[in-house]
Amino acid sequence: MHPRRSVVAIGFAIVGLGASIASFIDYFGTAPTFCAETGCATVRESAWAHPLGIPMPVLGVAFYLAALVLSFVGPPRLRRVLAIAGAAWAVLLIVLQASVIGAWCKLCMIADPAAIGYALAVLAGATTVRLTFLRGLVTVPALLTTVGLLALWTGNFPGSEPSAEASGTEPTPRMPQETPAFVERAQVPGAATVVEVVDFECPFCRRMQGILTTALAHAQSPVRVVRKMLPLRMHPHAMPAALAYCCADAQGKGDAMAAALFAANPDDLTPEGCEKLAASVGCDLERYRRDLPQAQERVAAESAEVRAADIRSLPTLFIGSERIVGASKSAEELTALLDHAAAR
Repeated sequence: MHPRRSVVAIGFAIVGLGASIASFIDYFGTAPTFCAETGCATVRESAWAHPLGIPMPVLGVAFYLAALVLSFVGPPRLRRVLAIAGAAWAVLLIVLQASVIGAWCKLCMIADPAAIGYALAVLAGATTVRLTFLRGLVTVPALLTTVGLLALWTGNFPGSEPSAEASGTEPTPRMPQETPAFVERAQVPGAATVVEVVDFECPFCRRMQGILTTALAHAQSPVRVVRKMLPLRMHPHAMPAALAYCCADAQGKGDAMAAALFAANPDDLTPEGCEKLAASVGCDLERYRRDLPQAQERVAAESAEVRAADIRSLPTLFIGSERIVGASKSAEELTALLDHAAAR
C-alpha cells in the first residue's frame, strides 16, 4: 500500500475540482468571477468550450467528483481507467489551447495538470482510502480553500464586481483615470461623443456593440461615434477587419462598414471577405484597394495611441469623458450616459 500516494491523488482531485467549480461559475455567471483575462475569455468563446453541447466545466466537475468518490470506494481497475481517460483528455485540451485555440486559460492550466497528476499518482500505486467522518469533513474545507486561493490568484473574489478584464482581452495594469488626449480631441459641442476602441473579432466587443447600438437608438440627443482601431494579435482576422474599416471610413462608409464587420461571422473577416463587405456597403473597390497602405498607417498610429493611454482591455469606450470597460453596462445605462454627455 502507498498511503502517501493516495493522499496525493486525493489532493490533485480536490485541486482539479476546485478549478472546475471556479470555471463552472465563470461559464454560467453573468460575468466572469474568477478568470476574465484574455486567454480565459478566448477559451470560453471557442468551439471547444462545449464538446457535444456540454459545457467543459460540467465535464470537469463530473470527472473530479468521480475521482474523489473512487478515492474512497470502488474497484481499483475503474479508478485506473478513469485516471487514464482523464489524463488523456487533459493532454488533448492542453494541445488544443496551444495549437488550435492559441490562448491559455488560467483555470484550465490548473484543472488539466491536476488530472495528469491524479493519473500519475493512481498509476504509481495510490489505493483506496477508508472513508471516515473526519476525512470526509476535511475534504470540504480543503475544497473551499482551493477555490479561495484560486480567487486570490486570478485577482477576483466570488460575488465581487467583475474586474476590467471581464471583457476578456489583453491583461492590463491598473488604468489611470485621466481622459486620454485622443478622447478629448474627439469631443464636439452640441453632441454626445462616443470614442470606441475596436477589435472587430473580439467576442466581447461584439457583445458590447449590440448594447451600444440599442443605446444609440434610444438616445434623445445627437451622438457622434469615433472608432479607434486596436486589432489584437490573438484574433487572426482583427487586422484585415480594421484595415477594411479604415478604407471604408475614408469613403464616408465607416458606420455602415462597422455594422457589417460586427454582424459578419468572425471566420469570414479575411481580406477577401472584408472586400466583399466593402462592396456590399457601396465602397469603390478600386479606391478601397489603393487606400490599404494608408489604412495600415492609420491602424498602426491608432493602436500606438491607444496603448500609450494604457488601454489594453476590450471593449473600452468613452462617452464624453466617462470610461466604460467591459460589457456589463445595460443599454439603459449607456443611454443615460449619452444624454448626460450631450447635456454637458
